[in-house]
Amino acid sequence: MQKLLFIEDDHHIRAALRLALEDEGYEVIEAADGTTGLAAFDANTVELVLLDLRLPDMSGFDVCRILRTKSLVPIIIVTAQTDTHDLVAGLEAGADDYVTKPVIAKELAARIRASLRRTTLLVTSVTNADKIIVRDIELRSQQGIVLKAGVELPLTKTEYRLLQTFMENQNNVLSRDQLLELVWGYEYLGDSRLVDAHIRRLRVKIEDSPDDPKMIVTVRGMGYRLLTA
Repeated sequence: MQKLLFIEDDHHIRAALRLALEDEGYEVIEAADGTTGLAAFDANTVELVLLDLRLPDMSGFDVCRILRTKSLVPIIIVTAQTDTHDLVAGLEAGADDYVTKPVIAKELAARIRASLRRTTLLVTSVTNADKIIVRDIELRSQQGIVLKAGVELPLTKTEYRLLQTFMENQNNVLSRDQLLELVWGYEYLGDSRLVDAHIRRLRVKIEDSPDDPKMIVTVRGMGYRLLTA
């Protein structure tokens, strides 16, 4: 049984979603604040974290950043915040996806399945080439790692899959809808903020000048493209 950690201060929301997710076949560990959640993460092997942004003792953004120093486990933000700035900030803190309250249990379960499926694909999939090299970036599919000028990059699983998708489609324009389907595994869940925030995070890690990207470039009105030269 796959184990999830749900960090949420509202008891009623935790209880309702725990029951719904248990019906989907997951074991759910509950935590009412950031400190307890981080301790629970250290004490258990969890496959995915559900994280509220507004916690009583510390910011959910800080919890997300701390988790990212420990693990590449998928993180889904569960929040009442619909403001673009907060959502993007959560994604840029290291989260892989988000849902807004009130949460529809079936939608959350679909996002969890998609996140866990991406993790599985990184372990089991093999591309046509064991190595893909673009400029000073080398993706080693068998090992599931990416090197820049010979130094391994600390990519999350979603960032790895996003870069892999670009490198397998070099010089081709990929729309946001295509990226949602290819990287996140669904066609209609999510929006452009999810894609754009991860592009920004990926640029910080692979570009020499993230504010003036030369590899992953924006094609206005169409999407993004990875340039080989």
